[in-house]
Amino acid sequence: MTTCPFPATDRDRSAIWEMLVPRDTAAFVDGDWDRVAGDFHEGGFEGIHAHRSHDPDRWTLAYPRLADYRDDWLRMHRDLGVLPLVHITPLGFIEAMTSLERIDISGDRALAHKKFRDERVLGDGRVARTSQQSLYRLHRLAGGWKIVGFVGYLPLET
Repeated sequence: MTTCPFPATDRDRSAIWEMLVPRDTAAFVDGDWDRVAGDFHEGGFEGIHAHRSHDPDRWTLAYPRLADYRDDWLRMHRDLGVLPLVHITPLGFIEAMTSLERIDISGDRALAHKKFRDERVLGDGRVARTSQQSLYRLHRLAGGWKIVGFVGYLPLET
């Protein structure tokens, strides 16, 4: 498992990192939405899909409700389960591609820059390439951080 890049004394960034990296990764691999459902602000959530484009005119409000994102998250989990991975577990695969080294905080608002990079040959000979990022918006609500939205599936320059 990836080690948190933030010092333990930076409780806000450490808490956000814990939410968005190890907890989200383990829940995603297990298909356990309930494990992460409480990390979201259901009533105020929205998710924007960038369709791997730098052009905001191509972006869409793909997840106007948290339930829409949950359903797609579970679909992506099922897609992971059928990938012909070789010499790596699904958990190791997601851990290897995920990084979160920048979290901007201003008062009770935060922006987390989560990146996904990987290239590997699959068991069927195809090459799987991932190079994208998501920008998570979080608010401190009732003493804890909640995801209120994100712009996801942005291209990541390598």
